[in-house]
Amino acid sequence: MNVRIEESWRQVLQPQFDSTYFELLTDYVRRAYQTSVVFPPAGKIFEAFNRTPFDKVKVVILGQDPYHELGQAHGLSFSVLPGVAVPPSLVNIYKELSNEYNLDYSQRNGDLTHWADQGVLLLNATLTVQAGMAGSHQGKGWETFTDAAIAALSQRREHLVFLLWGSYARQKGRIIDHRKHLVLEAPHPSPLSVYRGFFGCGHFVKTNQYLEQHGIEPIRW
Repeated sequence: MNVRIEESWRQVLQPQFDSTYFELLTDYVRRAYQTSVVFPPAGKIFEAFNRTPFDKVKVVILGQDPYHELGQAHGLSFSVLPGVAVPPSLVNIYKELSNEYNLDYSQRNGDLTHWADQGVLLLNATLTVQAGMAGSHQGKGWETFTDAAIAALSQRREHLVFLLWGSYARQKGRIIDHRKHLVLEAPHPSPLSVYRGFFGCGHFVKTNQYLEQHGIEPIRW
């Protein structure tokens, strides 16, 4: 399949690109873009991989779907571009960061590209979605593809941090070797669940402490 993706990830994921399921997935996604409004823009489907090469990954933050409203999704989980209203879950992420570091994150825009460029893989389990229809491209093959990416990181890398927020992300914990990596779990930062344990989880400080303990430069959140 002719997929435009960063070269190190292409090498890791080539067996997926060569598989029957990915061919079917590609056909489905191509038709969806031709017949309806789909997010993110087609050129940004693999933005998480393109921004954060395989060997540069330090941290994985796993989302579920891209944002499904106009102008929001740009290929990085939880992130929106400057000028777009910061979504509620990201507002709560910033609140937790403010509490952990005693800094004011409330005036920041929602663009997390600077995290991705430092080695934070901002990966959604499903990489496309139909406008206004959350979950509309689930069960089409994307989950198999992103599971393969997570498994490759778990198997081939060491001392990564996986942040699994919410029950959906936590299910991915079974793919990860907990002996080689730090896996931190918490409720999802959405307004519906944030007070069940996301606030106060300390994940951002714990992530950097773990990285520093293993001689890895911490993330400038």
